[in-house]
Amino acid sequence: MSKVVFISKRRVQWYIVLAAAVIVAGAYVGWQQTRAASAPVAEGTQVFQLVTGEFNATTTGGKQLESYVFSPGTIVANKNQEVELRITGVSGQSHPFVIEGLGVQGKVTKGKTTVVRFTPTEAGIYPIVCTTHSDPNTSIPMVGYLVVQ
Repeated sequence: MSKVVFISKRRVQWYIVLAAAVIVAGAYVGWQQTRAASAPVAEGTQVFQLVTGEFNATTTGGKQLESYVFSPGTIVANKNQEVELRITGVSGQSHPFVIEGLGVQGKVTKGKTTVVRFTPTEAGIYPIVCTTHSDPNTSIPMVGYLVVQ
């Protein structure tokens, strides 16, 4: 014996509206993820947005700890292709930095965006080190990584 299920016309209309909303939302999210960077760049340039961040904590013994970070902490680029880093200072007044092994240096200031451009020619992992926060004896080192493939 087979069962027959009746669905009201109103319910079918709601299902159609819901399905259309899901499709439109999915298309919007997909479009947002494929948009180009906000500023025009040379064709083939890899553009990465980074920010500086700061975290404070107090240990159970009352010692104050500070940690500064680049976020994202690791970026992946292609060798022999121009790289543009746009680093915005969110926390901390000043972060002079070097990219070890590439001879790249700059300074990030709170509230401003620093742009550095270079072309890595060798694959490898290159630390991005803030020279203000690089001593593990005085604070947690501020290090990010550029992975060149």
